[in-house]
Amino acid sequence: MTAAFVGSFAGVFGLAIGSFLNVVAYRVPNGLSVVKPASACPGCGTEIQRRDNVPVLSWLLLRGRCRNCSMSISVRYPIVEAITGLAFVLVALFFAPAIASAEGGLDLAAALVTLVAFLYLAAISVVLAVIDLDVHRLPDRIVLPAYLVGAVLLTAAALLSGDPARLIVAAIGGGAMLVFYGLLFIVYPAGMGLGDVKLAGVLGLFLGFLGWPQLAVGAAAAFVLGGVFAIVLLATGRARRGTGIPFGPWMIVGAWIGIVAGEQIAAGYLNLVGLG
Repeated sequence: MTAAFVGSFAGVFGLAIGSFLNVVAYRVPNGLSVVKPASACPGCGTEIQRRDNVPVLSWLLLRGRCRNCSMSISVRYPIVEAITGLAFVLVALFFAPAIASAEGGLDLAAALVTLVAFLYLAAISVVLAVIDLDVHRLPDRIVLPAYLVGAVLLTAAALLSGDPARLIVAAIGGGAMLVFYGLLFIVYPAGMGLGDVKLAGVLGLFLGFLGWPQLAVGAAAAFVLGGVFAIVLLATGRARRGTGIPFGPWMIVGAWIGIVAGEQIAAGYLNLVGLG
């Protein structure tokens, strides 16, 4: 399987998933089913036809308006779809070398399952970031199942690759981040939500599966990014001390920095301090 094929397939699949994530981002915080009823225009109530439900393209062809009542459709919909599609492409390309170098059989199966696991993480990363920015919550309906899905997929990948030791680091990573964030919540509940605590365990699980450098960098990057963002907001007067700032998106971005570049960043830091 070539990187181009894997990336292209993941991109198309990601666009479709992004369309579904728009539904999830609206309905889950409102306690609604993500399955029924079918998506409809909030203005005229007309069910959206299949031809008008093609990710990104339909919004562009309709010029951001409902076909029936011409009500404006938020640009956020195609943006979420495009971001999800791009995220899936990048994740697929990141794991494509492992797939390409797999010698068939169990090695290939392990590489593909690992890809599926991190595509799943990419999907929930997008929707959780959107929801947290919207309503400052990280819903249990998305976060808690991620423990089970992540554990099943990562366990399968580790066993198929013949490297079950990765599960030990994954468990330590998930547990350590869960406990650390839990302590922060106890010490300063105004600055840390319980949803952040639950999400920390999920991110630690995935980071730990990849290794100690990814775990360390992914965990630290969230606080660096969040801290810099808070300082900028305070300096520009867009926030004051005590202003609630969603931390979930920074946890997610930090985790992905750890996933993609954690090994390189950790090695560079150790070399800088003379421990490399």
